[in-house]
Amino acid sequence: MNPTELLETPVLIALDWGTSSLRAYAMGAHGAVLAARRSEHGVMHLPAGPGVDSPAAAFEQALQALCGDWLADHPSAPLIACGMVGSAQGWREAPYQPLPSREADLAEAVTRIERPGGQPLHVVPGLLQAGELPNVMRGEETQIMGVLQSRANGRHTPSRLLIGLPGTHTKWAWVEDGAVTRFETFMTGEVYAALSQHTILGRTMELGGPQDEPAFARGLRVACSKLGALGVLSTVFSVRTLGLTRQLPGSAQPDYLSGLLIGHEVAALAPALRDGPAVVLCGEPELCLRYATALEAQGLPTPEIRSGVTPLGLWRIAQAAELV
Repeated sequence: MNPTELLETPVLIALDWGTSSLRAYAMGAHGAVLAARRSEHGVMHLPAGPGVDSPAAAFEQALQALCGDWLADHPSAPLIACGMVGSAQGWREAPYQPLPSREADLAEAVTRIERPGGQPLHVVPGLLQAGELPNVMRGEETQIMGVLQSRANGRHTPSRLLIGLPGTHTKWAWVEDGAVTRFETFMTGEVYAALSQHTILGRTMELGGPQDEPAFARGLRVACSKLGALGVLSTVFSVRTLGLTRQLPGSAQPDYLSGLLIGHEVAALAPALRDGPAVVLCGEPELCLRYATALEAQGLPTPEIRSGVTPLGLWRIAQAAELV
Protein backbone atom coordinates (compact mmCIF):
# COMPACT_ATOMS: atom_id res chain seq x y z
CA MET A 1 0.00 0.00 0.00
CA ASN A 2 1.27 3.44 -0.89
CA PRO A 3 1.09 5.83 2.09
CA THR A 4 1.19 8.81 -0.30
CA GLU A 5 -1.90 7.58 -2.15
CA LEU A 6 -4.14 10.08 -0.33
CA LEU A 7 -3.36 13.66 -1.25
CA GLU A 8 -6.20 14.96 0.92
CA THR A 9 -7.21 14.05 4.44
CA PRO A 10 -10.24 11.74 4.39
CA VAL A 11 -13.18 12.62 6.60
CA LEU A 12 -14.89 9.22 6.20
CA ILE A 13 -13.86 5.62 5.48
CA ALA A 14 -16.77 3.94 3.70
CA LEU A 15 -17.08 0.18 3.13
CA ASP A 16 -19.22 -1.81 0.72
CA TRP A 17 -18.88 -5.26 2.29
CA GLY A 18 -20.67 -7.95 0.33
CA THR A 19 -20.70 -11.73 0.15
CA SER A 20 -17.75 -12.15 -2.22
CA SER A 21 -15.80 -8.89 -1.98
CA LEU A 22 -14.94 -5.89 0.16
CA ARG A 23 -14.60 -2.38 -1.27
CA ALA A 24 -13.20 0.55 0.69
CA TYR A 25 -13.48 4.25 -0.14
CA ALA A 26 -11.53 7.09 1.45
CA MET A 27 -13.87 10.06 1.18
CA GLY A 28 -13.07 13.74 1.40
CA ALA A 29 -15.15 16.81 1.93
CA HIS A 30 -18.49 16.98 0.12
CA GLY A 31 -18.44 13.21 -0.53
CA ALA A 32 -15.59 13.09 -3.05
CA VAL A 33 -13.93 9.66 -3.39
CA LEU A 34 -10.20 10.26 -2.81
CA ALA A 35 -9.17 6.62 -3.27
CA ALA A 36 -10.83 3.22 -3.68
CA ARG A 37 -9.61 -0.31 -2.99
CA ARG A 38 -11.02 -3.81 -3.36
CA SER A 39 -10.22 -7.22 -1.88
CA GLU A 40 -11.70 -10.72 -2.14
CA HIS A 41 -12.42 -10.80 1.59
CA GLY A 42 -16.19 -10.78 1.37
CA VAL A 43 -18.32 -12.12 4.22
CA MET A 44 -18.00 -15.70 2.90
CA HIS A 45 -14.27 -15.44 2.15
CA LEU A 46 -12.67 -14.03 5.30
CA PRO A 47 -9.01 -14.53 6.32
CA ALA A 48 -8.10 -17.59 8.36
CA GLY A 49 -4.98 -18.78 10.14
CA PRO A 50 -2.83 -17.56 13.05
CA GLY A 51 -4.38 -14.79 15.08
CA VAL A 52 -7.87 -15.36 13.69
CA ASP A 53 -9.57 -16.97 16.68
CA SER A 54 -13.07 -15.54 16.24
CA PRO A 55 -15.37 -14.22 13.51
CA ALA A 56 -14.78 -10.68 14.80
CA ALA A 57 -11.02 -11.17 14.47
CA ALA A 58 -11.45 -12.36 10.88
CA PHE A 59 -13.47 -9.27 9.97
CA GLU A 60 -10.94 -6.99 11.64
CA GLN A 61 -8.05 -8.67 9.83
CA ALA A 62 -9.83 -8.28 6.48
CA LEU A 63 -10.37 -4.60 7.21
CA GLN A 64 -6.74 -4.07 8.24
CA ALA A 65 -5.42 -5.94 5.22
CA LEU A 66 -7.30 -3.67 2.83
CA CYS A 67 -7.02 -0.24 4.43
CA GLY A 68 -5.08 -0.55 7.68
CA ASP A 69 -2.79 2.31 6.61
CA TRP A 70 -5.77 4.62 6.12
CA LEU A 71 -7.01 3.75 9.60
CA ALA A 72 -3.57 4.29 11.16
CA ASP A 73 -2.81 7.54 9.32
CA HIS A 74 -6.28 9.02 9.87
CA PRO A 75 -7.48 7.69 13.25
CA SER A 76 -10.23 10.31 13.61
CA ALA A 77 -12.02 9.36 10.37
CA PRO A 78 -15.31 7.57 11.18
CA LEU A 79 -16.16 4.25 9.53
CA ILE A 80 -19.47 3.28 7.91
CA ALA A 81 -20.37 0.06 6.06
CA CYS A 82 -23.26 -1.44 4.13
CA GLY A 83 -24.00 -4.87 2.72
CA MET A 84 -23.80 -8.42 4.03
CA VAL A 85 -21.43 -7.35 6.82
CA GLY A 86 -24.67 -6.52 8.65
CA SER A 87 -26.36 -9.87 7.93
CA ALA A 88 -26.73 -12.81 10.29
CA GLN A 89 -23.49 -14.15 8.75
CA GLY A 90 -21.75 -10.78 9.11
CA TRP A 91 -19.68 -9.05 11.73
CA ARG A 92 -22.84 -8.23 13.65
CA GLU A 93 -26.44 -8.34 12.51
CA ALA A 94 -27.96 -4.94 11.77
CA PRO A 95 -31.73 -5.46 12.12
CA TYR A 96 -33.86 -4.65 9.08
CA GLN A 97 -35.57 -1.27 8.98
CA PRO A 98 -39.31 -1.26 8.13
CA LEU A 99 -40.86 0.75 5.29
CA PRO A 100 -41.25 3.56 4.50
CA SER A 101 -37.62 4.47 5.05
CA ARG A 102 -35.36 7.36 4.06
CA GLU A 103 -31.74 8.20 4.90
CA ALA A 104 -32.65 9.63 8.32
CA ASP A 105 -34.37 6.35 9.29
CA LEU A 106 -31.38 4.31 8.11
CA ALA A 107 -29.01 6.61 9.99
CA GLU A 108 -30.99 6.31 13.21
CA ALA A 109 -30.95 2.50 12.95
CA VAL A 110 -27.23 1.95 12.26
CA THR A 111 -25.59 -0.78 14.33
CA ARG A 112 -22.41 0.34 16.13
CA ILE A 113 -19.58 -2.20 16.39
CA GLU A 114 -16.80 -1.31 18.78
CA ARG A 115 -13.27 -2.00 17.50
CA PRO A 116 -10.33 -2.26 19.90
CA GLY A 117 -7.96 0.65 19.42
CA GLY A 118 -9.91 2.26 16.60
CA GLN A 119 -13.04 4.03 15.50
CA PRO A 120 -16.27 2.02 15.81
CA LEU A 121 -17.84 0.67 12.64
CA HIS A 122 -21.35 1.92 11.87
CA VAL A 123 -23.32 -0.67 9.88
CA VAL A 124 -26.28 0.41 7.75
CA PRO A 125 -29.41 -1.74 8.21
CA GLY A 126 -31.22 -3.43 5.34
CA LEU A 127 -34.90 -2.90 4.59
CA LEU A 128 -37.87 -5.16 5.37
CA GLN A 129 -41.17 -5.06 3.52
CA ALA A 130 -43.60 -6.86 5.81
CA GLY A 131 -46.66 -8.74 4.58
CA GLU A 132 -47.93 -12.14 3.53
CA LEU A 133 -44.90 -12.44 1.24
CA PRO A 134 -42.20 -10.45 3.08
CA ASN A 135 -39.32 -8.99 1.12
CA VAL A 136 -35.85 -7.83 2.16
CA MET A 137 -32.85 -6.01 0.79
CA ARG A 138 -29.40 -5.44 2.24
CA GLY A 139 -26.94 -3.17 0.48
CA GLU A 140 -29.37 -2.02 -2.19
CA GLU A 141 -30.87 0.54 0.21
CA THR A 142 -27.51 2.32 0.15
CA GLN A 143 -27.41 2.23 -3.65
CA ILE A 144 -30.87 3.80 -3.69
CA MET A 145 -29.64 6.61 -1.43
CA GLY A 146 -26.66 6.97 -3.74
CA VAL A 147 -28.95 7.40 -6.75
CA LEU A 148 -30.87 10.10 -4.88
CA GLN A 149 -27.62 11.81 -3.90
CA SER A 150 -26.28 11.71 -7.47
CA ARG A 151 -29.47 13.24 -8.80
CA ALA A 152 -29.52 15.87 -6.03
CA ASN A 153 -26.12 17.02 -7.31
CA GLY A 154 -27.58 17.66 -10.76
CA ARG A 155 -31.01 17.90 -12.26
CA HIS A 156 -34.27 18.21 -10.39
CA THR A 157 -35.35 14.92 -8.82
CA PRO A 158 -39.03 14.01 -9.33
CA SER A 159 -41.00 13.33 -6.16
CA ARG A 160 -41.66 9.78 -7.43
CA LEU A 161 -38.99 7.46 -8.83
CA LEU A 162 -38.74 3.76 -9.65
CA ILE A 163 -35.17 2.59 -9.20
CA GLY A 164 -34.20 -0.72 -10.81
CA LEU A 165 -31.11 -2.49 -9.49
CA PRO A 166 -30.28 -5.34 -11.91
CA GLY A 167 -28.16 -8.17 -10.58
CA THR A 168 -28.28 -11.66 -9.11
CA HIS A 169 -31.44 -10.70 -7.22
CA THR A 170 -32.79 -7.71 -9.12
CA LYS A 171 -34.62 -5.14 -7.02
CA TRP A 172 -37.21 -2.60 -8.13
CA ALA A 173 -37.82 0.09 -5.51
CA TRP A 174 -40.53 2.75 -5.50
CA VAL A 175 -39.29 6.00 -3.93
CA GLU A 176 -41.61 8.86 -2.96
CA ASP A 177 -40.24 12.15 -1.61
CA GLY A 178 -36.94 10.46 -0.77
CA ALA A 179 -38.45 7.46 1.06
CA VAL A 180 -38.48 3.85 -0.13
CA THR A 181 -42.15 2.91 0.06
CA ARG A 182 -42.12 -0.59 -1.49
CA PHE A 183 -39.96 -2.89 -3.57
CA GLU A 184 -40.00 -6.15 -5.52
CA THR A 185 -37.30 -8.80 -5.97
CA PHE A 186 -36.72 -10.93 -9.08
CA MET A 187 -34.16 -13.76 -8.86
CA THR A 188 -33.43 -13.36 -12.57
CA GLY A 189 -29.64 -13.47 -12.40
CA GLU A 190 -29.49 -16.49 -10.13
CA VAL A 191 -32.14 -18.34 -12.15
CA TYR A 192 -30.18 -17.65 -15.34
CA ALA A 193 -27.04 -19.14 -13.75
CA ALA A 194 -28.93 -22.19 -12.48
CA LEU A 195 -30.71 -22.87 -15.78
CA SER A 196 -27.60 -22.43 -17.93
CA GLN A 197 -25.29 -24.46 -15.70
CA HIS A 198 -27.41 -27.05 -13.90
CA THR A 199 -30.31 -28.04 -16.20
CA ILE A 200 -30.74 -29.76 -19.54
CA LEU A 201 -30.89 -26.34 -21.21
CA GLY A 202 -27.17 -25.94 -20.63
CA ARG A 203 -26.32 -29.14 -22.52
CA THR A 204 -26.58 -27.41 -25.88
CA MET A 205 -25.37 -23.96 -24.84
CA GLU A 206 -21.98 -22.54 -25.74
CA LEU A 207 -21.15 -20.26 -22.82
CA GLY A 208 -18.49 -17.56 -22.72
CA GLY A 209 -18.71 -16.34 -26.31
CA PRO A 210 -19.41 -12.83 -27.58
CA GLN A 211 -22.84 -11.37 -26.91
CA ASP A 212 -25.49 -12.14 -29.49
CA GLU A 213 -27.80 -9.14 -29.43
CA PRO A 214 -30.24 -10.50 -32.08
CA ALA A 215 -30.71 -13.62 -29.93
CA PHE A 216 -31.30 -11.43 -26.85
CA ALA A 217 -33.85 -9.36 -28.80
CA ARG A 218 -35.58 -12.57 -29.93
CA GLY A 219 -35.95 -13.66 -26.31
CA LEU A 220 -37.43 -10.27 -25.43
CA ARG A 221 -39.94 -10.53 -28.28
CA VAL A 222 -41.12 -13.95 -27.15
CA ALA A 223 -41.52 -12.83 -23.53
CA CYS A 224 -43.40 -9.68 -24.54
CA SER A 225 -45.71 -11.32 -27.12
CA LYS A 226 -48.67 -13.70 -27.01
CA LEU A 227 -46.12 -16.51 -27.18
CA GLY A 228 -45.10 -15.61 -23.65
CA ALA A 229 -48.62 -15.58 -22.24
CA LEU A 230 -48.16 -18.91 -20.45
CA GLY A 231 -45.21 -17.54 -18.52
CA VAL A 232 -41.51 -18.17 -18.17
CA LEU A 233 -41.88 -21.82 -17.10
CA SER A 234 -43.37 -22.54 -20.50
CA THR A 235 -41.25 -20.35 -22.79
CA VAL A 236 -37.94 -21.30 -21.22
CA PHE A 237 -38.17 -24.78 -22.74
CA SER A 238 -37.91 -23.15 -26.16
CA VAL A 239 -34.18 -22.69 -25.49
CA ARG A 240 -33.88 -26.45 -25.98
CA THR A 241 -36.44 -26.92 -28.74
CA LEU A 242 -35.07 -24.09 -30.90
CA GLY A 243 -31.69 -25.75 -30.59
CA LEU A 244 -33.00 -29.23 -31.39
CA THR A 245 -34.73 -27.91 -34.52
CA ARG A 246 -31.55 -26.04 -35.54
CA GLN A 247 -33.25 -22.66 -35.40
CA LEU A 248 -30.92 -21.35 -32.69
CA PRO A 249 -27.22 -22.30 -32.48
CA GLY A 250 -25.60 -23.07 -29.16
CA SER A 251 -23.67 -19.81 -29.25
CA ALA A 252 -26.95 -17.84 -29.38
CA GLN A 253 -28.83 -19.77 -26.72
CA PRO A 254 -27.33 -18.02 -23.63
CA ASP A 255 -28.40 -14.58 -24.85
CA TYR A 256 -31.80 -15.89 -25.96
CA LEU A 257 -32.31 -17.25 -22.43
CA SER A 258 -31.21 -13.91 -20.96
CA GLY A 259 -33.73 -12.11 -23.17
CA LEU A 260 -36.51 -14.47 -22.11
CA LEU A 261 -35.86 -14.03 -18.39
CA ILE A 262 -35.35 -10.27 -18.43
CA GLY A 263 -38.27 -9.90 -20.83
CA HIS A 264 -40.65 -11.78 -18.53
CA GLU A 265 -39.43 -9.73 -15.55
CA VAL A 266 -40.05 -6.41 -17.29
CA ALA A 267 -43.36 -7.62 -18.78
CA ALA A 268 -44.58 -8.38 -15.23
CA LEU A 269 -43.73 -4.82 -14.20
CA ALA A 270 -44.98 -3.08 -17.34
CA PRO A 271 -48.54 -2.33 -16.13
CA ALA A 272 -47.12 -0.50 -13.11
CA LEU A 273 -44.64 1.41 -15.28
CA ARG A 274 -47.05 2.87 -17.80
CA ASP A 275 -47.80 6.47 -16.86
CA GLY A 276 -45.89 5.77 -13.67
CA PRO A 277 -42.81 7.29 -12.03
CA ALA A 278 -39.58 8.09 -13.83
CA VAL A 279 -37.28 5.05 -14.04
CA VAL A 280 -33.59 4.97 -13.10
CA LEU A 281 -31.46 1.85 -13.57
CA CYS A 282 -28.44 1.47 -11.32
CA GLY A 283 -25.73 -1.16 -11.57
CA GLU A 284 -23.23 -2.67 -13.97
CA PRO A 285 -23.62 -0.57 -17.15
CA GLU A 286 -23.78 -3.45 -19.64
CA LEU A 287 -26.52 -5.22 -17.70
CA CYS A 288 -28.42 -1.95 -17.23
CA LEU A 289 -28.34 -1.45 -21.00
CA ARG A 290 -29.99 -4.85 -21.45
CA TYR A 291 -32.74 -3.86 -19.04
CA ALA A 292 -33.12 -0.53 -20.85
CA THR A 293 -33.59 -2.46 -24.11
CA ALA A 294 -36.26 -4.61 -22.42
CA LEU A 295 -38.10 -1.52 -21.19
CA GLU A 296 -38.01 0.00 -24.68
CA ALA A 297 -39.35 -3.28 -26.12
CA GLN A 298 -42.42 -2.72 -23.93
CA GLY A 299 -42.86 0.75 -25.43
CA LEU A 300 -41.64 2.42 -22.24
CA PRO A 301 -39.40 5.52 -22.13
CA THR A 302 -35.62 5.10 -22.14
CA PRO A 303 -34.52 5.04 -18.48
CA GLU A 304 -31.69 6.97 -16.92
CA ILE A 305 -28.65 4.81 -16.04
CA ARG A 306 -26.39 5.32 -13.02
CA SER A 307 -23.47 3.28 -11.67
CA GLY A 308 -20.89 3.44 -8.88
CA VAL A 309 -23.23 5.23 -6.48
CA THR A 310 -22.65 3.18 -3.31
CA PRO A 311 -20.06 5.57 -1.83
CA LEU A 312 -22.48 8.45 -2.43
CA GLY A 313 -25.17 6.52 -0.56
CA LEU A 314 -22.83 5.82 2.34
CA TRP A 315 -21.93 9.52 2.43
CA ARG A 316 -25.61 10.54 2.46
CA ILE A 317 -26.38 8.17 5.37
CA ALA A 318 -23.21 9.23 7.25
CA GLN A 319 -24.34 12.85 6.95
CA ALA A 320 -27.77 11.96 8.33
CA ALA A 321 -26.07 10.09 11.21
CA GLU A 322 -23.90 13.17 11.88
CA LEU A 323 -20.70 11.20 11.35
CA VAL A 324 -19.50 13.87 8.90
